[in-house]
Amino acid sequence: MATFRLARRLRSERAVDSMSDGQFAVLAALKVHGPHTLGELADRERVTAPSMNRTVNALEESGYLSRTADADDRRKVNIQLTEAGLAVVEETVRRRDSWLEHALDELTPEERDVLAHAAAIMREVAGR
Repeated sequence: MATFRLARRLRSERAVDSMSDGQFAVLAALKVHGPHTLGELADRERVTAPSMNRTVNALEESGYLSRTADADDRRKVNIQLTEAGLAVVEETVRRRDSWLEHALDELTPEERDVLAHAAAIMREVAGR
């Protein structure tokens, strides 16, 4: 439960309050992994294509991403971040990092060491 609560607290540190976690996840995936097709995004986020289409439509209407025809295959449409979308991702990451840095600064060195060990164990478990 503590992991869920920490994740929820970090998610609250977003640049756009009206943006859902799913919408931000799409923007973050595009920043990290580059342009995707709708199907690729749906697979990456483990949602249906119609659900991803609604998310992409909302983000496109807000100016956070754009769609362009693929240069090699005109049947494919690539979805990529706009400058506004990139700014949202970067500001959200900055806010989350800042909040977490301040929270960790309040811990003792011993507590930070325990968290570092726990993080390594959590990474291992998550990779199974």
